[in-house]
Amino acid sequence: MRGYFGIGAEGISKPMNLGALMRTAHAFGASFFFTIDAAPKVRDAYRADTSKSFDHLPYYPFERAADVRLPKGCVLVGVELLDEAVDLPSFRHPAAAAYVLGRERGSLSPEVTAACAHVVQIPTKFCLNVGLAGALVMYDRVIAMGGYPARPIMPGGPPPAMEAALKKK
Repeated sequence: MRGYFGIGAEGISKPMNLGALMRTAHAFGASFFFTIDAAPKVRDAYRADTSKSFDHLPYYPFERAADVRLPKGCVLVGVELLDEAVDLPSFRHPAAAAYVLGRERGSLSPEVTAACAHVVQIPTKFCLNVGLAGALVMYDRVIAMGGYPARPIMPGGPPPAMEAALKKK
């Protein structure tokens, strides 16, 4: 997969949600993880993060939106249910991106939303759990950026010979 990404959350307050998001970020190959204005008790996230992602990817705890520093060329992408947001299946992911999800009870702050180069939404009827929303965004990025061929026209997977060739990549 080309490029890199990081993922984080603003105002996250539930340690288990943070732990699940960090574990999923580690599984999907994130390059870093961050929080903005996280509740102090999120340090308990170790209990939910069974992959011990703190040992494998950098964690950047930012106090305020104005404190966020990203690598040169990395753009902030908000994940929020907004009228002007792009539906995730229609979004072209930047090569270098940092995805930020909103708090469990509420939305991204106006400060964070204003700092985003793009805002995407998962096309659902209502908000999802922050860990699940993050997993869907990362999965979509892997599918879009991972060099996978177009899906077959008929139901099912590619023919066995093609599947074997894909696994050799």
